[in-house]
Amino acid sequence: MTDDRSPATARRVRAVAAVDLGATSGRVMIGRVGPGVLELEPVSRFPNGPVARADGLHWDFDALVAHVLDGLAEAVRREPGIESIGIDSWAVDYGLLRAGELLAEPFHYRDDRTARGVDEVHALVPFDDLHARNGLQFLPFNTLYQLRVDELRHDADTALLVPDLLAFLLTGARVAERTNASTTGLLDVESGTWDLALAPRLGIDASLLPDLVDPGTVIGRLRPEIAERIGVDLPVIAVGSHDTASAVVAVPMTSPRAAYISCGTWGLVGVERVEPILTAAARDANFTNERGVDDRFRVLHNVTGLWLLSETVRAWEAEDGAPIDLSWLLAEAAAAAPPSAVFDANDPRLSPPGDMPVRISDLLRSRGTAVPASRPAFVRLVVESIATAFADAVRTAGGLAGHPLDVVHLVGGGSLNRLLCQATADRTGLPVLAGPVEATALGNVLVQARALGAAPAELSELRALVASTHPPTVYRPRSA
Repeated sequence: MTDDRSPATARRVRAVAAVDLGATSGRVMIGRVGPGVLELEPVSRFPNGPVARADGLHWDFDALVAHVLDGLAEAVRREPGIESIGIDSWAVDYGLLRAGELLAEPFHYRDDRTARGVDEVHALVPFDDLHARNGLQFLPFNTLYQLRVDELRHDADTALLVPDLLAFLLTGARVAERTNASTTGLLDVESGTWDLALAPRLGIDASLLPDLVDPGTVIGRLRPEIAERIGVDLPVIAVGSHDTASAVVAVPMTSPRAAYISCGTWGLVGVERVEPILTAAARDANFTNERGVDDRFRVLHNVTGLWLLSETVRAWEAEDGAPIDLSWLLAEAAAAAPPSAVFDANDPRLSPPGDMPVRISDLLRSRGTAVPASRPAFVRLVVESIATAFADAVRTAGGLAGHPLDVVHLVGGGSLNRLLCQATADRTGLPVLAGPVEATALGNVLVQARALGAAPAELSELRALVASTHPPTVYRPRSA
């Protein structure tokens, strides 16, 4: 990287490595932070997704670890001044350890074993009681449902969520970072500590749950063999290890009435609060209260996001035997007429992997809605349906917060989808500020940099740095 900053400014710029793992891909990036400086340098990107084993869907965890270590080694080669490593990933999935050894590949949250877990958990503790304790919306793959039906839990001594598991493999330290722990269903929503009464009621040994740490905590230094492979001994710093927690750090919010959408495979739609919302209305709306950085709460709803589009394109590519130019397809979709009706993007029948166009078509026919005749029109329908689900969640979030919202920040990969951004503005009736696309990695970097004394202390100041260095694109609602 060519550095055209002044020598004095360049000396004040600090570098960290961000490991950012999503449900379909992962990346390692170098982050550079200094006065008026917030930069990301992509180092490696690699695919990530479910693999079918004899007992169900898993993550190819060995491959994931290898990609992470190779990426970190390359990051250090490019930037020898890297001072720390931070890891974030998707939520809920975990690995079980015994005597420091991983008992099996982590299950993928889309594995169908979770349906049995839901039935068993709710027979012991009704959902209304669970929501009062953990504040979470109902999602059939939340960790407590998975653990309930995981027989290996009886042989394990520790359960670690994916980013904590990677941190353990790097450092040997067994901890649970609090923002991601809040997605398990086993964290008390008000105290932020493990619910040591709930776990045993569900047949989950509370001794599996490790000590909790907050973002900014130094988890530990690299094991000697890992330091040798990477090329340097570094600390691993806890960030908002749930990727949405990191993404929200980098949402350049200034309005107290802002909503955010962190859009990738999923769309996490909500507001930031200093206290949870545990009302019957929040429970009935299936809104969740997840922990954020600096003791904030992410009051949000999980909406199916770009999963619908990516699975649709994947099915067409398999049918054609050739890749599809998504940019062209989205441009053609934008020129297509808006659909007269949309479908429910959150319909559970659209959740598993498989032939998405067929399932959407079946859903449309079951409701007497015509199936679009062309692929661009079909894509327009998919995008407008996602945007409608986003708009519904934004309106509900404003109602739960007790005041109308005046702007929507859309960050993550979805911020590059101009059709989706404009449709969201149109359907919410609010301006949409799109970007940054790499909000999760930026939030990861900022929390590390702050822990090193290289970034401002207040969230508002961190977000101001994001806004000045990564100005958003504005989409204004069009009149009907």
